[in-house]
Amino acid sequence: MSHLHAWLVAVDWIPWLLGPPLAHATLAFLLGPRLARLLALPVLVLGLVAASGLALRVLELGPQVHALGGWGAPLGIELYADGLAALMLWMTAAIGLAVGCYSLAFFSADDRRGTYFWPLAAFLIGAMNALYLSADLFNLYVTLELMGLAAVGLVALSSGAAALAAALRYLLAALLGSLLYLLGVALVYGNQGSLALAGLSLEANLLSSLIIALMTLGLAIKTALFPLHFWLPPAHGGAPAPVSALLSALVIKASFYLLLRLWFELFLPAINLPAAQFLGLLGAGAILWGSWLALQQRELKMLVAYSTVAQVGYLFLLFPLASFAPGAEAAWNGGVYHALSHGFAKAAMFLVAGAMLFAAGHGEIRRLGGLGQQLPLGMFTFALASVSLMGLPPSGGFIAKWLLLEAALASGQWWWILVMMVGGLLSAAYLFRVLRQAFLPTPADTRFRRPPAMLVGSAFLLSLVALGLGLWANGTLALLRVGAPFTEMTP
Repeated sequence: MSHLHAWLVAVDWIPWLLGPPLAHATLAFLLGPRLARLLALPVLVLGLVAASGLALRVLELGPQVHALGGWGAPLGIELYADGLAALMLWMTAAIGLAVGCYSLAFFSADDRRGTYFWPLAAFLIGAMNALYLSADLFNLYVTLELMGLAAVGLVALSSGAAALAAALRYLLAALLGSLLYLLGVALVYGNQGSLALAGLSLEANLLSSLIIALMTLGLAIKTALFPLHFWLPPAHGGAPAPVSALLSALVIKASFYLLLRLWFELFLPAINLPAAQFLGLLGAGAILWGSWLALQQRELKMLVAYSTVAQVGYLFLLFPLASFAPGAEAAWNGGVYHALSHGFAKAAMFLVAGAMLFAAGHGEIRRLGGLGQQLPLGMFTFALASVSLMGLPPSGGFIAKWLLLEAALASGQWWWILVMMVGGLLSAAYLFRVLRQAFLPTPADTRFRRPPAMLVGSAFLLSLVALGLGLWANGTLALLRVGAPFTEMTP
């Protein structure tokens, strides 16, 4: 083990996180779905090994810098990985591997949707990896745009007018968000003459306020923050299960990651407390409104989709809580930890929802009676993912909300505690609604099918990781502290 550990730390893993998924996407488009299926697991396993190696390297050696082609900034493209980037890369690789295994069983070899799923999914993962490693504003824009286009293509995989309408709505929202972000980038370049994050700093003036407003609004649209969430439920709820898992667990986290980078690296000298409180207010609205709408849903996947709207709200409580020095570190850790735990739990929930739909032949919650007996591991997986989303111990969701509560107490912002408590109760209400229905007696006219074991097994493993994040918090938080900006968070 010591030799393996030394080897993982010694290798520069950054190129291995970019080249293989992009090569896989290109070959899948050119040579067809059979080769894409054949290469999928080796490429995804390599991605997880590379992400794990980079995380160890960052933990032991500190933030890593890689100049593409040996040309560093400003003449070339420089890539950067600290603890936050390493954790996001690892989450992307782990969820990507689980979704890949699931998709091998979900899309048959002759399924037309699989022809497009494999290259688009590989392209999506490659673009997200590039985004997490980018260190200048324009490359962040390029990777954000590539990721969005791949995500829209994945949404359109479902046939029918509803899927096309959801994909077009998603496309328009993504383009609007990108346009607002790009306008902010242009203003930064005009004002500073550089786009490298390491050398930028905004002063508190009217131009900086405009830049912050444009870029924050654009990324809030892409993250589906209330009330800009109109595109998310039909896109996530109507897509095939593996696509829904990728979108909800990973894609919206990428735009949130970028927002974190900007607020606590570029915007920090220019932001003010009212702006941070406003983002927190929108987050509170997302928690309450998204949870209420989830309670009203009749279809299982739409309930899970509106749950994502609600869970996004917790991410934005980080901004007001991190605005006061006493709670800044806990707020940073809690917000990022929630992004990680929600990613694994929501991916597990969408994947097991796909298995439940396969077994029952429909997604109506009121007709799921008896599914608990027919699909016990599947319902156990749904329950484990629910534990993390509700924030119950010993899950990662519990650690995240505990840290956010600690930040609220330390900074004296008690009103966010009330929001989190009400949000937790509403989460329990809509998630127990599904669990209760599934364990009712089986209706006489109901027939179930047994889903392939891979559909349930992949989801179960992700739910275990969501639970395990609460048990391995010390190591995760130690990695998150590498390069963290929380020591400078007081505006």
